[in-house]
Amino acid sequence: MSYTQLCVLPGVTDELNELGPLLENAFGCRFKVVDAYETLPDKSGPGGRRDVLFYVHDDDAMKFAIPRLQYSISWWEDHRSNRRAQIPRSILDKYPKTW
Repeated sequence: MSYTQLCVLPGVTDELNELGPLLENAFGCRFKVVDAYETLPDKSGPGGRRDVLFYVHDDDAMKFAIPRLQYSISWWEDHRSNRRAQIPRSILDKYPKTW
């Protein structure tokens, strides 16, 4: 199985091990939850929001592409570009841009 598209779900309070089944039930796709981080303060806010990183299975990415928008889920590459100041350096280094 191939999981190459990294995504970001902002403002998550659920436990990481519970999030995968919730996503699968909501979208009917396969996911791998891999990490979480607290946002840094910047001009748009004080920081401290917990964002979760997860991969969507390559075969499900197109099915997931439009419905994800209802939940403010971003592709990692877009999130990196738009919210870079809020992402800790360790996360940016750990998950480089892939496209």
